[in-house]
Amino acid sequence: MLLSGLTNTVYRILIIDDDIQNIFVLEDILSPLGNIYFSESGSNALALVDKIKPDVILLDIEMPDMDGWQVCRALKSDPRYSDIPIIFITGHTEPEFERLALESGGVDFITKPFNASICCLRVHTQLKFRQQNHLIVKAKEELQQLVNQVPMLITYWDSSGNNLFSNDYSGIWFDTLVGHIDGQHISTIFPAELSSAVLRHQKQTTSEPLKYIVTVKNQLGMSFYEVFQSKMKSSAGVDGYLVTVVDVSEVKHAKQALYSEKERLRVTLNSIGDAVIATDTRGLITFMNPIAERMTGWRIKDALHQKIESVMQLRDSNTRHTLLNPLYIALREQRIVAMALNSQLTSRGGQVFAVEDSAAPIRNENGEVIGAIMVFHDVSEAMAMAMKMSHLANHDQLTDLPNRILLQDRLSVACSTAESFGNKAAALLVDIDHFKYLNDSLGHQLGDEMICLMARRLRSLIPPSYTLARLGGDEFVILMSDAHSVEASSVLAAKLVEAMHEPFILAGQKFSVSISVGISVFPNDAKDAEELMRHADVAMYRAKQEGRNRFSFFSHDLESSIRERHQLETCLRNAISHDELFVHYQPKINLASNEIVGAEALVRLADDDGVFISPNEFIPLAEETGLIIRLGKQVLYKACAEAKSWLDKGFNIPISVNVAVAQFADPHFAHIIEKALHDYQLPAELLELEITETALMIDAAEMQTRLYQLKSLGIKIAIDDFGTGYSSLAYLKKFNVDVMKIDMSFVKDMLNNKHDYEIVKTIISLGQSMGLSLIAEGVETEEQRQALLELDCLMGQGYLFSRPLSANDFNDFILQHKVN
Repeated sequence: MLLSGLTNTVYRILIIDDDIQNIFVLEDILSPLGNIYFSESGSNALALVDKIKPDVILLDIEMPDMDGWQVCRALKSDPRYSDIPIIFITGHTEPEFERLALESGGVDFITKPFNASICCLRVHTQLKFRQQNHLIVKAKEELQQLVNQVPMLITYWDSSGNNLFSNDYSGIWFDTLVGHIDGQHISTIFPAELSSAVLRHQKQTTSEPLKYIVTVKNQLGMSFYEVFQSKMKSSAGVDGYLVTVVDVSEVKHAKQALYSEKERLRVTLNSIGDAVIATDTRGLITFMNPIAERMTGWRIKDALHQKIESVMQLRDSNTRHTLLNPLYIALREQRIVAMALNSQLTSRGGQVFAVEDSAAPIRNENGEVIGAIMVFHDVSEAMAMAMKMSHLANHDQLTDLPNRILLQDRLSVACSTAESFGNKAAALLVDIDHFKYLNDSLGHQLGDEMICLMARRLRSLIPPSYTLARLGGDEFVILMSDAHSVEASSVLAAKLVEAMHEPFILAGQKFSVSISVGISVFPNDAKDAEELMRHADVAMYRAKQEGRNRFSFFSHDLESSIRERHQLETCLRNAISHDELFVHYQPKINLASNEIVGAEALVRLADDDGVFISPNEFIPLAEETGLIIRLGKQVLYKACAEAKSWLDKGFNIPISVNVAVAQFADPHFAHIIEKALHDYQLPAELLELEITETALMIDAAEMQTRLYQLKSLGIKIAIDDFGTGYSSLAYLKKFNVDVMKIDMSFVKDMLNNKHDYEIVKTIISLGQSMGLSLIAEGVETEEQRQALLELDCLMGQGYLFSRPLSANDFNDFILQHKVN
């Protein structure tokens, strides 16, 4: 029954008495309470205490070497043993002995002779106290550990604001919490903003806990603390208040950042020119920006939770068939999906927009698709301008007939078709006899009118299936794409020559003109479209030589021409093999300040006598024979070397190098560029590649990849001879280019031909809208320079400033001019 209040813990009881008989008696009485240890000497007992760590000590007062009072004081003075309960045992019954025992630190007093029951009860009671004290200490330690680990500052203050408790002992929260802070005022411990807020809220009479946010300025910026404050009494009955503080700075900053990001995103989406529609995974609309509202005709409040196909009705502009919204493909295949070509959006009010762009899935932080976003924009005006630009680029501005570019395309198709079906194709090159004299005598205006009258007459003499094109000046080409015999072309040529006998009426006067016609037939005397045109040109000159006002077929007795071609090819190969190509440099000039802003590297070839051969002769030959890649590489390296020499002299002059189609298509071209920059230590920004727009149209996707590789090197890309190729805005905007060069054929006659002027103006406007730099080629007069400046074209090159110069002459030119 005595043991019922104890746990299963085995207690250690130490008996210190010089009488062994007393020890035996006590051992017999107390053995049910735990393990009994004893010592007959006080000094020996002190050494034994550290080994057995008793839970209770029974100490005799009168002992020979060291009495009980001394032993008790020694134990109580040692922090390691001061909490062990000591029960004095003695034969004395006087109150004075009991008083001294209690004053020495004893907890109870047992008199001799021993009453077994009372003795056991007294020791049992102290063991229970000992057990409870251990539990209380352990609970306090666990509570302290818990308080210390709680991610908040816990403090307790009296009603005057003096500290009674804090769980921060190392200054983790505030440096002022380090050390002994009991009794210090809150204003000396907490930051001013925090202590003021706590004291202010203390004055509130409500007994309910308070919660509020306090902003504290510090060296890192702003910290935010969430404070919980409540009134309470301490165990001693002292009025005070509990204040817990949680640092919510990270959450607050995250919320602020999230709000700022959401606001920035909202403003961006509402400000951009593209329409944006977001949906959930079922295609139900969750967001629309104002542009999307305008184009669809739906307000966001009406469109929310509607199927996207109900709001965004897409059709094919050619077939008028309904198109599947690419957003569903993006959701299904979890990838970015481009909108189908020729997509049209019909708004709620019936307005139709040509649209393009893409859809993409939206993912959460775990990478799971939670919706999709559709981004699109109106390309109606861009498509209209593209069609206009395409027409301008492919048609003669005076007669609106197909120009050389479109003719070349149709010649290629005609030759391919004739080869496939076993037919023939014929090219008739028509040239007005002595037109130069007629034009000079009549004036350019009437000369242009004569060209238009000639175009109309020629058009009236041929079937609609034939192509009539103007090459420029007074030259026209008629393409017979379905001729069945050579005789058919001669019949048409005779008809044309005969029809010119009827005079033309200009300004009320009659003018008689004649024409010379050269005929080349595929496949009889030409293997492709290019040769077909070249042979037609030879035949036309033969007609001129034979007296004009006639037609002539191409003859195969062109031995001399072939021999000349062979000689030119040999000269070109030797020059490339022996590194004997010359590079001349034509400066690019700031049209306003006359400062040098760059230079174009132009290759030159000399014959055996040192006479320069026209690039118009050997460049086409290099392309035809495949020598253009080696030629281009030599020019690139020479140009980089020269640009580096300028840089070493303190002249920061970008160099531009022309790139042929074959070079650009070379898979190793990017590596060649990179090696040239490395070998000559030329900064990439000083190298610019000029690529014709025709080259970019060979394979738009592949060319876009090639451009990306080149751009990643840091160099600039220019579109050369813009306006003479096949490109359209739909493709052009996809190419990441930097510079647009206006072809000299437009600049040359821009002041004399309103159509050329409009082309130049349109190209400049287009380039500016795409953020491109503009350079006009072939600037030869001051009037052209001024006109280009008025159109906001700020850079140009041409004979007005300088013809292409050798490296030495260009160095002299630099010294005479400012470098931008």
